[in-house]
Formats: sequence, C-alpha cells, structure tokens
Amino acid sequence: MIRFPSVSRRLSRNWVTRGLASAAGNLPNSKSPIVAKLNFFNSVQSEGLIPTFRVLDGTGKLIDGAELPEIDEKLSHKMYENMQLLPTLDNILYNVQRQGKISFYHGEEATIIGSAAALALDDEVLGQYREMGVLLWRGFGIDDVMAQCFGNEEDTSGKGRQMPVHFGSTKHHFHTISSPLATQIPQAAGVGYALRRAPNRRGRSIAACYFGEGAASEGDFHAGLLLASTIPSPTLYIARNNGFAISTPSTEQFYGDGIAARGPGYGIDTVRVDGNDVLAVLAAVREGRRRCLEQGRAVLIEAMSYRQVAFRYSERHHIDGGWWNAEAEEELKVRLKADVMKAFKRADSIKRAELGELFTDVYGGEEPWNIKEQREELTGLLRKYGEVWEPWRTELAKFKNNGQDLLKS
Repeated sequence: MIRFPSVSRRLSRNWVTRGLASAAGNLPNSKSPIVAKLNFFNSVQSEGLIPTFRVLDGTGKLIDGAELPEIDEKLSHKMYENMQLLPTLDNILYNVQRQGKISFYHGEEATIIGSAAALALDDEVLGQYREMGVLLWRGFGIDDVMAQCFGNEEDTSGKGRQMPVHFGSTKHHFHTISSPLATQIPQAAGVGYALRRAPNRRGRSIAACYFGEGAASEGDFHAGLLLASTIPSPTLYIARNNGFAISTPSTEQFYGDGIAARGPGYGIDTVRVDGNDVLAVLAAVREGRRRCLEQGRAVLIEAMSYRQVAFRYSERHHIDGGWWNAEAEEELKVRLKADVMKAFKRADSIKRAELGELFTDVYGGEEPWNIKEQREELTGLLRKYGEVWEPWRTELAKFKNNGQDLLKS
C-alpha cells in the first residue's frame, strides 16, 4: 500500500464515500475501484463509482491485466529526470518563498510530466499554477524558471511584471498563466476552435487545459466545457484532483463523484486516472489527445493525486527495467540540486528590468493617453522622492539603471 501524508488520509476520503471493490483494489483512501484497462466513457454510469485507471502498483510493478504504454529508454530517462527536477525546484523555491524572496509558489509531478510527454511539443497549453513541468519538458530552462520567479531582467514571460510561477512562452506554445481561477478553461475552448479552423494546424494540434478540482467549481468550467463540446473544439481538459482547493477540502466543493462525473453531461469522452502513476497518465493523455484530433471535440481526464507525493511507481519500474541503478540515481540528484542552486544564486543577483518596462507591451499600436499619463506621474514622483527618501532609493537600486531610464525621458 502506498503511504501518504496523514492529512491526506484524513481528508482525501472526501473524493468518494461509497463504491465497489475491484480485483486490483481501490484508489487509496477512497472506494474508486482500480482498473487495468483504459476505458473512456460518455454516458452516465449506473453500476457504481467511476473507476480509476492504473498501470503500476505501489511497488512499481504492473498490476494484473495492465499493459505498459509504448516507452523506450530515452523517453523513460527524460521523464524520470524531469520528475526528479520538479521536487528539487519545489524544495528550493518553497524555501525561497518562505524567506520572502518571492511571493508565491506551487508545484506537482507525475500528472504533469506524464501528460507533457504525451502531448505534441506544439500543442497549445493553458495552465494554472502547477504546470511548470510542461515547460521544463519542452526546453524551458532552470535559469528561465528562476528569472520568472525572481522577476529579473531575464524574465521572458513578463519582464518581471507577473506573479511568480505565472509563466508564459510563445516559443514553447505555453499561454501566459493568469491568477484568477478557471479563466483558462473557456479560453482553451477558443484556442482549440482556432486550431481547428487553421489549415496548417487542423487535425494536427490540440489545446491542452490544466486546472485543479477547485477551479471546476467556477462557472468558467461549465462555460468552457459546454463551448468545447458544442462548437466543437479539440481541447483536452486535464483536471488535477488532489482533494483540496488551496485549503478547502473537496467535501466542501462538491457532493458528486469527482470531476469525471460531469463529462457525460457535456457529451464528451471522459476517463479517471491515477495521477501518481506516470505511465497511466502517459497512456490516458495519449489516447485522449488521439480522440480530440479524431473527433474534433473536447475530452476530459481527471487525474487523482495527492499533494507532496512523488512518483514511487515510476522510480521502481525505471530501476526494474534495467535502465537505472543506485549510482545513476545519486548522481542525478546531486547534479540537479547543484544546477538548481546555481540558477537560484544567479537569478538572485540579477537586477530587475528597467523601470520604464512597466509601461511597455501593454497595447499594440500608438500608446494610449492613460499609459502616457501614468508614466509621467511616476516620473514626477521619482524626481521628487527618488533621491531623498530611503525606501525609494532602496527599491530603485533593484532595477537596471536605478530608474534613470524614466528620469532621462
């Protein structure tokens, strides 16, 4: 049996409160029966709780009747390294956030890396707060992550004007994250529809939208799924159900059988998967993506997960497959920690972008009057207080050229 934090044992039972047993048992701390076959459904089920698809058991071995998704040594190494990199970044950035150096941080692993590996590199991704792993998978480097979190002048996501972990990258087909919950869900339906209309993307690319089960309580969830199912649009919705919306347990969010129960109401293919089993996620997202392209409409995947739980499944299977050993494991951990610490120290030493960048890239074309007015107001305040008031001098010293770009304008 997989061991999870006691808080999860106490509260995650809120996912499901009744159900049927299966030969492979139930999802830990719930009664959702484990199944070894990947079966999407598109109608209301009458035989009990929605089952959870899994490939590996808690020791990293195949469960009875399961089949491994197609995976070679190179792909396995990349998945495993990225899944080790994420908790390494998490540990450092959580501590940095608690030190007050950055203001905000979130992360997760198996669901994100398994799904990232199943998507095409040019599928459009609309994420929430925990999808940094998708960017890492696509080549967004550790220095890029640190630059965004610290908001220094190397931040390509938003020139230091966004909250930490609000990434965005046109190059990596990753739409900029916004703070309000669930806004990306209807937007993803529109992105998918645009891909369906584009001759060079039609039948080749999908929109992939990530969100937590808390976001599924927002009205935007229903608007987005209704839009994507009726237009229709090839949008793959991936719901991460870890039992909590920040600190609100799902018992206080909904009474039904999770998020997957809602898919048939919109007429879309749906499946529930063990979000801690990276190979099950890989298989489910591959099949979900195929259905999106084939049908041209939305698909919903609910990944059942736990916070702060890594990838016990993948590690054992990776080693048992003969592709890994204890020496490689130790070398990887040491190297990743060194790389992350090096990037952290470097990012902490780099100044923010010029203060004048605060007003750029807001509108296209001619700059509107209100932006000009705001720049002039800030410039006036800098001339009045910038040299004489210590808090302003301290803050200006954090910017490239100490704010002189505005004073000289």
